[in-house]
Amino acid sequence: MEILIINGPNLNLLGKREPSIYGNESFDVYLKTLQAIYPSHNLSYFQSNHEGELIDKIHSFGFKGDGIVINAGAYTHTSVAIADAIKSINTPVIEVHISNVFSREEFRHHSFLSAVCLGCICGFGLDSYRLAIDAFINKKR
Repeated sequence: MEILIINGPNLNLLGKREPSIYGNESFDVYLKTLQAIYPSHNLSYFQSNHEGELIDKIHSFGFKGDGIVINAGAYTHTSVAIADAIKSINTPVIEVHISNVFSREEFRHHSFLSAVCLGCICGFGLDSYRLAIDAFINKKR
């Protein structure tokens, strides 16, 4: 199974940015953990702080892969363009968030992406990504 993990703006600072919310581990370190858990699956990773680059990656992977796990960061709450990109592809997408967005500021309670994604997982720290990968693997069985 080929799964792409996409992280949006400011998620390149995981491990440094607000550790009380996002934890102390960088995503590069966590990705190695995921790859060790799922050695028979091809997990790739892309991060950008630029909306257009995220859309381009969704387009390029979205007609050939088995699944996309996306944490669009703040674009979750603002980007109709990313939602349209997800709606335009064949590959299923699961939205994830490290924190429980519903226990945070009210503007984080709305997602433009949720309605066009297979599902949404939030509040389990970095483990939210593993839960999304498990959902793809178990759905294929």
